[in-house]
Amino acid sequence: MPADAAVCHFSAKIGQTQVVAEVQEKQKAREEYDDALSSGQQAFLLEESEQSPDIFSLSVGSLPPEESASIRLEYVTELAVQADDGLRFCLPAVLNPRYQPQGSEGGSAQVTSVPASLVPYSLSFSARVSSPRPVCKVESNCSLDPLQYLNTEQTQASVQLAAGHKFDRDVELLIYYKDAHQPAAVVEAGQASAKPGSLMGDPVVMLSLYPEFPQAVMSKMTSCGEFVFLLDRSGSMDCPMDNSHQGETRISSARDTLLLLLKSLPVGCYFNIYSFGSRYDSIFPKSVEYSQKSMEDALKMVEKMKADMGGTEILQPLKQIFSQPCIPRQPRQFFIFTDGEVENTKEVINLVKKNAASHRCFSFGIGEGASSALITGVAKEGGGHAQFITGTDRMQPKVMQSLRFALQPAVMDISVTWDLPKGVSVTPLSPSIKNLFQGQRSLLYAQLTGESTGASDSCVTVKYRLADHPSQNQLHFSLKLTEDTGLTIHRLGARTLIRSLETEDGEPSGGVKEKVVELSVQSGVSSAFTAFIAVNKGDGKAIQGPLVRRNVPTPMKNYQHCVMQQQQQCLALGAIPMPVLGCQARAMLAPCSIGNRAMPIQAVYSGMKRRKYDESEHTLSCEPQQPPREPLLQLISLQKASGSWLLEPALAAALGKTSEELEKPKPPSVTQEVWATILALIWLHGFKMEAQDEWEFLAMKAVSWLHAQKAPCVAECVDAGNALLGVKVHKDALGL
Repeated sequence: MPADAAVCHFSAKIGQTQVVAEVQEKQKAREEYDDALSSGQQAFLLEESEQSPDIFSLSVGSLPPEESASIRLEYVTELAVQADDGLRFCLPAVLNPRYQPQGSEGGSAQVTSVPASLVPYSLSFSARVSSPRPVCKVESNCSLDPLQYLNTEQTQASVQLAAGHKFDRDVELLIYYKDAHQPAAVVEAGQASAKPGSLMGDPVVMLSLYPEFPQAVMSKMTSCGEFVFLLDRSGSMDCPMDNSHQGETRISSARDTLLLLLKSLPVGCYFNIYSFGSRYDSIFPKSVEYSQKSMEDALKMVEKMKADMGGTEILQPLKQIFSQPCIPRQPRQFFIFTDGEVENTKEVINLVKKNAASHRCFSFGIGEGASSALITGVAKEGGGHAQFITGTDRMQPKVMQSLRFALQPAVMDISVTWDLPKGVSVTPLSPSIKNLFQGQRSLLYAQLTGESTGASDSCVTVKYRLADHPSQNQLHFSLKLTEDTGLTIHRLGARTLIRSLETEDGEPSGGVKEKVVELSVQSGVSSAFTAFIAVNKGDGKAIQGPLVRRNVPTPMKNYQHCVMQQQQQCLALGAIPMPVLGCQARAMLAPCSIGNRAMPIQAVYSGMKRRKYDESEHTLSCEPQQPPREPLLQLISLQKASGSWLLEPALAAALGKTSEELEKPKPPSVTQEVWATILALIWLHGFKMEAQDEWEFLAMKAVSWLHAQKAPCVAECVDAGNALLGVKVHKDALGL
């Protein structure tokens, strides 16, 4: 399930009988399930994993021979805003093996997983999209039938998955609206049957805030900071980025991204690169100042990085990084790249939360099946931003968006004040805001108690300090209740409060658990301490005969291809092939009900299978051949740490020219380095504007370097460069 989903309904239909589950304390629900089975009744149990909130297990018990059960699961979730303003909905359909660290304990049940191509069921999916504003388009990483508009205003539409989904990828929808991302407030009426003064009985407001920072401050991107990059080099990083089995691997895309990041870092900062598997290491003993030598040393090591470090044990390198003292006046910015296949998710998130005061954490989930709980959790608790890179997505533009956030001045002293009509009080349901980024949405939920006798006009003010400048953003809204929204806002608010309580420092106390259970039962929203239980008492006749257990397999990404690909590569190089990935399936339930679509299940369902990691199984004795870089990355790789380029044969090759062609039109009054740098900038602006998000920062460095040189004849150089490269780029567009 999506990590932040609020599961709010679970029911089952057996024949013509439908039973609706209720939320109970988890141990009590398990006991009722066992009692029902032992007495010959039909029972259904849905549990959230205690280790990772994006995993659920479903147990279906005591079905008579040849009988089938239909399962219905409902949840509400927030849709993440993407860099291009699309809203991302993801239905997880792949669950990869979650690595269990050495020596860790766990009480998870067992599950049977098989490669996605072998699952004994199919997936149908349809979505109804509605909005106050028109729906422009819906895109997907899967094949969709054409979008159907349901009204003339185009504010409602439907779309469905084309037949034949292979369970080889998550189902991702990107939804685009007209003028969608504006500050807004939704006030939802409470449940009529609930007690006034309770969470479900009172109105709940959801605020969508899009902070706009003063332009004078935003134009001054920080030139300092300590940038720490943590790269997953476990065996699963050798899998392809998409499902073509022909494209680049996760690890090769990560190497190219590190190249881009290192070239884009500001002069004067500090950096280090850690990599991890079942062990970890770092390029430097501690973070070093960014210079030509340190950048070159790091890039040489990055070029050699392979997915050869075994399992996915992220906790120990995190502890090592957090134990390093911070550098004065160099705020730490932390980038994590992983395919997110770990089991101790909550332990990792709690460690990030404990150290959040000293760093901002930006996380990247790579490939299908990355744990949304891990990726979004560490970014949320670390005051940063989460990104997912799947299918044919390019990693580089998403990473550079996060670097743009990291280079924004840190927002400090964030506070929220409410101005409400007399007689109305507010109880925040969301934790305090930890981070704000220019134009990025922040959501707040709050419970409203009491009644206003007069005006309904209200206001919320977010105050903060940005680069030592006091700033604020306000949102004015009305307490007028919206039309019936099915308690969606209440359930999202309850889920937010439950998550906040569950992740309090250390192990939750008895009092916290009791409060979570009370909230979960009252709101009907799942938690780590509760479960959905449904028992079909039927006509009271016990089902006779012995119970036969059947494990319904869940789909996982087929790692066998990664093994075959590596072995063939070794044979081609004359090396002895060795196993690369001894991955075992450790998965949970594939969705049995998608939205409002039900799927039959004819089984008792069990949980998880785990296996300790043996590093000897994950060794490869061959050097992979690196494919040639595309021209953009080739050009970027030649840039110096200062921002300049040298006039050399490699630059001529990247620009598609000979050395003689490059040198001949150079104005005599400028140096070769200035000429080469201007040519590189012209080529970027003339041929790679569609990838500007990727090279924007290194171009800014180049322009700064050129200004510092006070070079003569810049306009003449630009004219000569345009003529040489066959483009028309104005010097103002270059920033010169």
